[in-house]
Amino acid sequence: MTSVQRGIEPLDSRGADLETHRLDVLYRRYAAWLARTLDRRFGRVLGDGAEDLVHEAYIRIAPLGAAGQIRHPRALLLKIAVNLAHDRVRQTARARSADALIEAAAEKADTWSLVDQDAALLLKQAVLSLPRPLRDVFMLSRFAGAPNQEIADRLGIAVKTVEWRMTRALALLAEGVRD
Repeated sequence: MTSVQRGIEPLDSRGADLETHRLDVLYRRYAAWLARTLDRRFGRVLGDGAEDLVHEAYIRIAPLGAAGQIRHPRALLLKIAVNLAHDRVRQTARARSADALIEAAAEKADTWSLVDQDAALLLKQAVLSLPRPLRDVFMLSRFAGAPNQEIADRLGIAVKTVEWRMTRALALLAEGVRD
């Protein structure tokens, strides 16, 4: 008679059930408290993002919970969630800064006086048709005159990513203009 026939589950599925149970207990016990704490500390800055950060914190502690390595779950959850909130705040500030620079570059581009109005319209449509990540890099580089390192810092990406996006943007623009 095998273990399955005797009604005993294999070790792997019991371990998975135990992991899910531990995480479920932790979630029921601390999720609401953690969301309220994040709302109190970060309120307007996070907006409705506190719930997302709570879920992200639980995803981050899942491996530790499975291994039974969490001695102070409330403190660990708070530390992880606060770190995630700080990251979100920095990311939002960086994005706002980049957006302001991109808007300034767009205004500068609008003041260009091209001889041919059709060419100006075609260029504008081609730039606006680029996917947002490519358009941001292109605008910062070509209209704001920002070097790749500055673009990378403002957007929070690697310089190689800036180079790749710029290359891709130029290829798409050339394709669009050619059509």
